[in-house]
Amino acid sequence: MDANSSDVRAQGPARPVLEGPDIARMLTRIAHEIVERAKGADDVVLLGIPTRGVFLARRLAAKLEEITGRAIPVGSLDITMYRDDLRLGPARALARTDIPADGIEGRVVLLVDDVLFSGRTIRAALDALGDIGRPRAVQLAVLVDRGHRELPIRADYVGKNLPTSLRETVKVQLTEEDGRDAVLLGVRSAAPRTGSSHGPAAAGRNTAPAGER
Repeated sequence: MDANSSDVRAQGPARPVLEGPDIARMLTRIAHEIVERAKGADDVVLLGIPTRGVFLARRLAAKLEEITGRAIPVGSLDITMYRDDLRLGPARALARTDIPADGIEGRVVLLVDDVLFSGRTIRAALDALGDIGRPRAVQLAVLVDRGHRELPIRADYVGKNLPTSLRETVKVQLTEEDGRDAVLLGVRSAAPRTGSSHGPAAAGRNTAPAGER
């Protein structure tokens, strides 16, 4: 799920571990892996999880079109009302769900997100998807897998496995939202607040912000 660094007090100085060219190479590699695994990606539908997952899904769709010569359906999937921590925090604004015209029935749906952490965001995405239709298969592509899973969920396509401690934060920046492409690694110096980076959940409670699940 996307991370927002509006509360800079919630983390220490962050350093870039990936830059724009690295991200571009990873997306190109993932696109080729999708084509190989899906045998041409004929029935693949990309659904990005807002916010940055949507931008990544669009970039992947463009790369898949370059490789296959066909337009790949791409949309977005809002998970806000399916989160397991809604009652524990302030109200969240709804994002946009945009399902391609041909739908998802019998298709291979590829969920796209920026960072995979506890797995709770993806669990919510699967619940949201189940209320829309019944795809033939569901796969997951993430730019960064930082570990620390709380649920038995794994990504099918990973740009970068980034080992982290629970005190560290991972923030993905994309040009469409942030004006640059980068992955930043920081160290948390205060308790997490709503809207902060991909950092640790509060011990024993599902109180982590949207970007931390």
